[in-house]
Amino acid sequence: MTLDDAVIARHTVKAFEPGKTLPQEQIETLLNVLHNSPSSVNSQPWHFVVASTPEGREAMAKSTTGAFVYNEPKVLNASHVIALCMRTDIDDAHLQKVLAQENADGRFVAEGAQAGQDKSRRSYVDMHRYELRDMPQWMEKQVYLALGGLLLGAAMLGIDATPMEGFDTAALDRALGLREKGLTSVVLVSLGYRSDKDFNAALPKSRLSRDEVFTFI
Repeated sequence: MTLDDAVIARHTVKAFEPGKTLPQEQIETLLNVLHNSPSSVNSQPWHFVVASTPEGREAMAKSTTGAFVYNEPKVLNASHVIALCMRTDIDDAHLQKVLAQENADGRFVAEGAQAGQDKSRRSYVDMHRYELRDMPQWMEKQVYLALGGLLLGAAMLGIDATPMEGFDTAALDRALGLREKGLTSVVLVSLGYRSDKDFNAALPKSRLSRDEVFTFI
């Protein structure tokens, strides 16, 4: 499948075929996509919870009740559901952990590179914490970068996917014990095999014209 084919074929699946499980090698590829997602100054302010069992999906589904009950089948009937989460803060311990990993992976070749990277990243963190005061929004943007890569990766593999903001974040945080870990949920993605009830598969894509969305200079 070409990239053009994938972006045209990709759509938000409205119904999954229950009881069908994606091959583990495909899941590993998608986890690799998430693991290597880009983030501003390599801040990596995220965590991903992967539900691959009925029990895991049921825990996720605790957030799709009430006003969000329409999303419950998309969680329960999927093969895998991933909760993309963000940190509640980028604290010193996280900054030290990222820096140590970069050092272990051999990213600091030039003299002073490690200190320079640490100073630069901390300056961005401080800017968003103190001047712009948009730390949660900044971290959430990084999670959405990971979401885009995940959806495109799934499309390239021919995997059906549904991104969902329609869930109770507080309920999911409780069900997964996220807040005790300094995390909060941002978006869910269900992955699996679409069923014949997926009406969206037969509908054409609809986007504004290229003239509306592009300016060439």
